[in-house]
Amino acid sequence: MDKYYPLELFELDVRFREGSDKDTLIREGILFCGKCFRFFPIVDEIPIMLPDELRERQSEIEFLQKWRNQIPDKVIKHGNPWHL
Repeated sequence: MDKYYPLELFELDVRFREGSDKDTLIREGILFCGKCFRFFPIVDEIPIMLPDELRERQSEIEFLQKWRNQIPDKVIKHGNPWHL
């Protein structure tokens, strides 16, 4: 878990909530700490904010690869606990 704030939000897959043109739903994205460079993926609308030792390296690398063209370089090249 990250103790710094605020975290930056990078929206990757955003939808409008049904019946609303203002209420957005972030289906996939990243929360990112600019101080420690730790990132937390948002998958199926749920932020995955586990401590490093409980995170699944392979699934997070696949997530980064899937969104590589939409994620800022600071996350792709320097994100913690792993990066591409």
